[in-house]
Amino acid sequence: MGIRRSLVVVAVLTAICSVSAMVGPQQAGAKGKPAVARTVKTASGLKYVDVKVGSGMSPVKGKQVKVHYTGTLENGKKFDSSVDRNEPFTFVIGVGQVIPGWDEGVMSMKVGGKRKLIIPSKLGYGAAGAGGDIPPNATLLFDVELLDVAK
Repeated sequence: MGIRRSLVVVAVLTAICSVSAMVGPQQAGAKGKPAVARTVKTASGLKYVDVKVGSGMSPVKGKQVKVHYTGTLENGKKFDSSVDRNEPFTFVIGVGQVIPGWDEGVMSMKVGGKRKLIIPSKLGYGAAGAGGDIPPNATLLFDVELLDVAK
């Protein structure tokens, strides 16, 4: 009887481990279901995915915001990163200090949030490109973390 009981325990533990491995380390959403990142496409053509929704304030046009970011091209080539420099980037939102895709994409975030921005060329640097790192008509990918909004 002891061997039979041991085999049952091993079978149950194996089943639990198998289910855990299939589900993975995803965060639970509503009613215990795994959270699924959803790509949002705005009317302007900007796309974004909230990797982590913050719990702090949202920016308001004309307020100073502080972010960390990493920018890459569609081919994966990194062209800039405040994270690599360990130097957050500060700008006034909604007044054209940054490319339009940033103004739009950061405006709806909350402090503490992390978002992947997929910025079409028309909301980035367009046909001109930027310097030698961003070619003309490039789609830009940014991982952005909103660190602070000035009060």
